[in-house]
Amino acid sequence: MATKDSDAPAGAGGAAAPALPTLEEMQHWTWVMGRAQQMMLEHVAKAMGEAPAPDPDAWRQLPWMNLFADPAKVARQQVDLWTEGLSVWQRALGMEAPRTALEEKADRDRRFAAKAWKDNPLFDMIRQSYLLVSERLLGGVDAIEGLDERQREKLRFMTRSFVDAMSPSNFALTNPQVLERAMETKGESLLKGLEHMLDDLSKGQLTHTDPRAFEVGRNIAVTPGKVVKRTPLYELIQYGPTTDEVYETPLVIFPPWINRFYILDLNPKKSFIQWAVSQGLTVFMVSWKSADQTMANTTLDDYVLRGQVDAIDTIRALTGAPAVHAIGYCVAGTTLAATLALLEARGEADKVASATFFTAQVDFSEAGDLNLFVADETLQLIDQVAGQKGYLDGRYMAATFNLLRGRDLIWNYVTSNYLMGEDYPPFDLLHWNGDTTNLPAVWHQNYLRDFYRDNKLVRSGEIVVDGTPIDIHRVTTPTYVQAGREDHIAPAHSVWKITHYFQGPLRFVLAGSGHIAGVVNPPEARKYQYWTNEEKVPTLEAFIAGATEHKGSWWPDWAAWIGALSPKKVAAKGPRIPGQGKLKALCDAPGEYVRAR
Repeated sequence: MATKDSDAPAGAGGAAAPALPTLEEMQHWTWVMGRAQQMMLEHVAKAMGEAPAPDPDAWRQLPWMNLFADPAKVARQQVDLWTEGLSVWQRALGMEAPRTALEEKADRDRRFAAKAWKDNPLFDMIRQSYLLVSERLLGGVDAIEGLDERQREKLRFMTRSFVDAMSPSNFALTNPQVLERAMETKGESLLKGLEHMLDDLSKGQLTHTDPRAFEVGRNIAVTPGKVVKRTPLYELIQYGPTTDEVYETPLVIFPPWINRFYILDLNPKKSFIQWAVSQGLTVFMVSWKSADQTMANTTLDDYVLRGQVDAIDTIRALTGAPAVHAIGYCVAGTTLAATLALLEARGEADKVASATFFTAQVDFSEAGDLNLFVADETLQLIDQVAGQKGYLDGRYMAATFNLLRGRDLIWNYVTSNYLMGEDYPPFDLLHWNGDTTNLPAVWHQNYLRDFYRDNKLVRSGEIVVDGTPIDIHRVTTPTYVQAGREDHIAPAHSVWKITHYFQGPLRFVLAGSGHIAGVVNPPEARKYQYWTNEEKVPTLEAFIAGATEHKGSWWPDWAAWIGALSPKKVAAKGPRIPGQGKLKALCDAPGEYVRAR
């Protein structure tokens, strides 16, 4: 029988000893531990029955194994480390110590925002000690001599990933919130979190949001339209007009083939597609097929010729318009640059009235952290993973992008989903983020090798499409380039480099936020800002120095630019209505390919 608090014997310093657990409480916690063990054993048994035997030497092939710093050099920094840590220990022992910059940084860190991290001296010491060691490890990377910049970038990335992974917020016994939650729920939160973790291990992918909350065509990707063409590579969706007149020149959007297209059509309030339709544009969307074995030999020629050029010609023939406006998002913008160069070489540049690039790169010399994944050993690993299937499972690409923002997209959810056992929130953007797309293995390898690693697109004639050497220096198509100021996938200074190559009129806009929020920023949201500079300047720094800041979305700026280029309008009837032209409707938007797994 438990002893009442008032009757408990005093411990050291007169503090009451904690009450002993009741028999019922002991039985419950024994059941919690037993159930957790059972769940783990069931998962391991199932995995062993399904998985091939592991390669005991596989870890030696990992590209980061040889990147750790010289321990002797790191050791020389220990004196500074412990000197700075003295104030942490003084506070932990109840001694007076001045408030340091480290403590202020700890208070701003979202991982340690809960009061429990500060109110309890032990956890306060844990969080500050962690941040102190983290700063020293990351600072030590810059202090190491004898590394070239690429090696240093790799080491910095791996060190940051290691530091984020080792945060005390990621471990149950060093996270006061997890311990409090476990006690409040009598261990149910731990079991629920373990169930979440085992489910994710089974499907090989981290879950960010409630998988049952969203469904394409029901509450995401709902802009009315029809699939008017289907090829082995893509479906072409035409959206219905909402205005009596539309611009004569239609718009075709090429989304990244590494993601589902509906990032631009998450819901009516966020949909770039629906907004563009409301501006009087006849909008077409290419929905790429998620790769399967039939696409094993897909190459750049397919995505340029049988993808982008084919879609452009199809839309021109359907609408009777002499040209189209084209948008390329991220990697599809890279291939759009190749498409423009091919059309230029063939004397067919007038098929495209304008080209817009959403966070797209053509020069990969400073492409950011993704350049860390194009070393020879990484490409060899991709070959092994793809195996005989002919395509790369999209979950590998999703994991790579999650690694780029590990603190936000991995460890934050490890804490909330696994340790705290919290329910998954309904979040459309995170649903899209987890809706992976398979990639043609040969094409994916060639893209990483030819564009990211070897940077061939900016060198005249080194990329050949359908037997034609292309040169992006010859592109004269009017161009609108959007970059995100905080973009970690296509850094703004890398996107800026497109201004060094194209010869036609070009408008560059720097948007607030990053790779997704910087693009998907509807005017009604009144969020962020964008910068413009009407002067022709040589660098992004010069652009920013002379730029004018505008509050809110850049979408209206783009619409005004498009309207000025091609102001002529026609009646919104006949082929401007999906299915009423030469191409009959095959099915309703968002189509079949977006649902394929």
